Amino acid sequence: MSATAAAVPDERVLLGTWPTPVEPAPRLASALGLDPGDLWVKRDDLTGLGGGGNKVRKLEWTVGAARANGADTLVTTGAPQSNHARLTAAAAARLGLDAILVFPGAAGGLRSGNLALDGLFGARVAWVGDVDAASLDAAAATIATELESRGRRPALIPFGGSSSVGARGYVECGRELLTQVPDLRTVVVAVGSGGTMAGLVASLGPERVLGVDTGAMAAPVQAVATLANGTGLVDLTAAQLAVRGDQVGAGYRELPAPVADALSLSARAEGLVLDPVYTGRALAGLAAAIRDGAIVAGEKTVFLHTGGLPGLFGHAAAIRHAEQGLATWPLNDRPDHDAASA
Repeated sequence: MSATAAAVPDERVLLGTWPTPVEPAPRLASALGLDPGDLWVKRDDLTGLGGGGNKVRKLEWTVGAARANGADTLVTTGAPQSNHARLTAAAAARLGLDAILVFPGAAGGLRSGNLALDGLFGARVAWVGDVDAASLDAAAATIATELESRGRRPALIPFGGSSSVGARGYVECGRELLTQVPDLRTVVVAVGSGGTMAGLVASLGPERVLGVDTGAMAAPVQAVATLANGTGLVDLTAAQLAVRGDQVGAGYRELPAPVADALSLSARAEGLVLDPVYTGRALAGLAAAIRDGAIVAGEKTVFLHTGGLPGLFGHAAAIRHAEQGLATWPLNDRPDHDAASA
């Protein structure tokens, strides 16, 4: 029988640095239309392991359970620029395990960003062609079966690290937030595979969490509800959740104008670098929520920075957008330059 990540739910292995800090973002708040003291950033990009990011919290539980079951190899799926895959490879390296990352597509394409880090961590990549999500999962299961036939003990880590076990990491994050920002009104978070929002909902309640769908799944709201209920801490329906779907655009490879604007705004207002797939969309969703009155001035809002910086360097459209912001000297539109030339 193969080792599974869900078989020993109470096991945990420490992989990150906790608690992550919460920082004020007054210039970004003002630019978005909030009061300067309204907006705070939960820095889960600073979780420590493998370049950081939200997946570390989930992996502490899913990999902890796998290791308790005697696993020697972690097998997981994702897109080629998957943050979860990168951090699964990093967790495997930290714990002396092997990692196999199962990706759609074929070898030989762009290998920057997260893929380069996968290589540094010593992961092996199985390219399985043009497949849908179900076929990708099936390919991972086939690889696990083959490993078992060779006497290995594989653990299948779920897509995005999201399961009710993995969601416990964000139950802990919600508890951290209640200590750090006890008067918080809304936490804004990107929704990919659903486990991050699910854990927050389980600890904070659905009324204090706003998710921004990034287009990773066909039914994200139901997925979040199922994962949250699986923690045993809440019993809710999908209708109770607040998830915006207006920032998905045409998919991960594209950079919608609101997301491009969000990347530039956070960087120039706070020196805060977001990624084009998840946190960029989350901030674009926060901006839209302020415009339509779902989030208002005078209340504490926390933006959950879930990391993903390496993915920026593997996203061609985001790199082009960033490079377009480069200016050369002299800058003729600067008042001080004009005054000096008068």
